[in-house]
Parts: sequence; C-alpha cells; structure tokens
Amino acid sequence: MKAVLSKVVGGPETLVLEELPDPVAGPGQVLIDVKACGVNYPDVLIIEDKYQFKPPRPFAPGGEVSGVIAAVGEGVSRFKVGDRVLASTGWGGYAEKLALEEARCTPIPDNMPFDEAAAFVLTYGTSYYALKDRGHLKPGETLLVLGAAGGVGLAAVELAKAMGAKVVAAASSQEKIDLAIKHGADSGVVYPKGPFDKDGQKALAELFKGACGSNGWDVAYDAVGGDYSEAAIRAAGWEGRFLVIGFPSGIPKVPLNLTLLKSCDIVGVFWGAAVARDPKGHAANLKALMDLYAAGKIRPYVSERFPLARAGEAIAHLSSRKAMGKVVITID
Repeated sequence: MKAVLSKVVGGPETLVLEELPDPVAGPGQVLIDVKACGVNYPDVLIIEDKYQFKPPRPFAPGGEVSGVIAAVGEGVSRFKVGDRVLASTGWGGYAEKLALEEARCTPIPDNMPFDEAAAFVLTYGTSYYALKDRGHLKPGETLLVLGAAGGVGLAAVELAKAMGAKVVAAASSQEKIDLAIKHGADSGVVYPKGPFDKDGQKALAELFKGACGSNGWDVAYDAVGGDYSEAAIRAAGWEGRFLVIGFPSGIPKVPLNLTLLKSCDIVGVFWGAAVARDPKGHAANLKALMDLYAAGKIRPYVSERFPLARAGEAIAHLSSRKAMGKVVITID
C-alpha cells in the first residue's frame, strides 16, 4: 500500500509518499480500505512535534478516516467485511489501508459520502463535547465563535443553532462570515489581522461587544487563540463560559482579573482525552451527532479535496488559514 510518512520533524514539505507492506488486522482489530481522510490542524502540529502526542517515526499523520472494512481480526463482533465506517485514528490515516481497534470505528449510512464521513468525527465531536459537556450551552443563549469558517468553527455554528442558541460568527473575511451565516449563524463580525497593541486590543474588544450586544456572550468558542482571546473575554456576559479549543494564532496570555470582573469561567476542551476517559459518553454524543446528520441539521462542508500524493499540499493549505470548512484527502 501507499502511505504518506513523516520521517523527520518539519513542515508539510518533509512528508514523503512511500510503498509499505499492507497492514494485517490483529485480534480485536479491523482492516479498512481507506477512501478518504480528513485534514485537521493537529496534523500540522503532529509532524512538527508540537502536538500533545508524539508518535515514533516514521508515522503517517491523519486523525480521521472513512472507508470499507476489508478484513476483521479474531474477536471482532461489531463489523463484517464490506461495512462502511468512519474511524477516529489519532494518526495513521494518510494511507491506503489502516488496521485499528474496532472500538474506534462507527458505521455510516449508505447515503453518507466518504468525503463527508472523513470530515465528521473530529470537528463535530470536538464542538459537540465543547458546547454540550463543557460549555453547557442552553437554548436562547448567545454564542460567539472565533474562527467560525474553519472546520471546528463551522461545526460549532451548526450545532449551536441545532441546540437553539443565537450564534455570532467571527472570522477574518466577509467571505468566511457569509459561509458561517449560510450554515446557520445569526450575524457575523470581521476581525482584523493581528497581532495587536493595546489600542488594537481595545478596538477588537469593542468590535466583539458590538457584535454580541449589551449583555455580552454567554458562551465563547475560541478556535483561534493569540491576541483574539483576551479581546473576546472582555466581551463576556456575566458568568460566561470561555471555551479553549486551539491556538493557530498562538497561545494567549489572559489577565485573570477579567474573569473576576465578569465572574466568568475559562474552560479547557481536550476532546481526545475525554473520549479515552469516557467512551460511553463519547458513544452517546456520536449517536446524537449521527441523528442530527440524518435529520439534515448538520453536514460537513468539504471545500477542497486532494489526492494522497498531494497530502503535503493539503496540510500546507490548511496551515495557511485560507481554507474554509474541511479539507479532505481522497483515495481511489
């Protein structure tokens, strides 16, 4: 089989396409003929050794795939050859075949395209866990989404609308805001490019306050980080919940006096660890997400598709922060 490998620490230009022996399904495992693989920000970090997990090299990046079961190992009871599935892998997805534990797989309906299935579990799983389990978002509350046109941001927009919230989308261009509104956001605000000095921070905070209204936001979903985080917190409503998702603009330093003045919470969201710690809770959330997909309330927006041989280009495009929705690698 062919696989795209990280053999040295570095950016997407360091990835190489190589021929490897086909993997074999061990006890409790299934072998998947991979049809598509989602490209996510952790893929950018993991090949640079900046992610929470550092697998031994060589390894293939790629944390979520979809495909067809090609073989099952001893003891597998949930799947049979020919079943269509999606899977959360951590890494290893940039390959034509993949062997992994059956517990990591979820059946997908016949009407779910493979590219959408490969763009589903990480973004919607993260955002649903964030909004429901960590942010306790309620109907009628106001949600501010930073990075609203990215993969997790757009998922948060759709999910929040399905949960009955008022959604304010924040992004770096009007094109991105238009996309978020198309996917359910009630309004949007275009923020300027940072970094910001003190006056810039103040102006950005006023921008967020104006977008959210006099009462501020009840929940903020921060998939951007950097200088945007402090400005967003300054727009918090009383007892707001600020969800920490990711840091493509850098790890922020927030003055904690803001949390006192707003009586608000800063809440970490580590979906991958939560899945491992509470598999039953994850299974329940995944079922709820599949029900929402079946009802037409959520649907991954796949903006671009790359073949496996151009996986490095796919990562580079994502890390440029120009991508909207999800980028997917397709494997014929």
